[in-house]
Amino acid sequence: MSRPSSMFLVATLLAACATPGAAIAGSVPNEPVPEVDLARYAGLWYEQAHLPMFFQRKCVADTTAHYTPQDDGTIAVVNRCRTDDGSFNEAEGVARRVDGSSSRLEVRFAPGWLAWAPMVWGDYWVIALDADYQWAMVGSPDADYLWILSRTPVLDPAIKADLIERARTMGYPVDKLVDTPQGAASTAE
Repeated sequence: MSRPSSMFLVATLLAACATPGAAIAGSVPNEPVPEVDLARYAGLWYEQAHLPMFFQRKCVADTTAHYTPQDDGTIAVVNRCRTDDGSFNEAEGVARRVDGSSSRLEVRFAPGWLAWAPMVWGDYWVIALDADYQWAMVGSPDADYLWILSRTPVLDPAIKADLIERARTMGYPVDKLVDTPQGAASTAE
């Protein structure tokens, strides 16, 4: 009688694993880190990889983000990338805290007069952060945005692999990640 019981247990486990939404071993919640020192987070970051986004469709290399705290509590954002025709594209925006959180932000690249419209703000969650602020991973509540950032043009491959695995356990579609080459031109900010 132990044989049918074992087979039933195996069948039950297989069914649970095949069920959409079943718990995945090693999964972790997709949540921002508890706190970010925004003054330490400020400055230049080099993108290492990202999930494909419409607004980055022409970016092919040398993507950076520069954050500058403002007197009103917001953060000025300047994103820059090399485009497919070899020129640089730059977008200026602003980030603001959500519910007083320093790790749960919203970013807007639309003109200021549209700031009242909720659809112009995009979620920007810092979901992983190095204790020395040398790398960061930014995501969103629905796991549809993801960026891996580094203070240096090239992140240690072992750290990058670890961040990708962390993102996978948080539910991000990391198989769709696009690597971001960084060349000498990116340091000529």
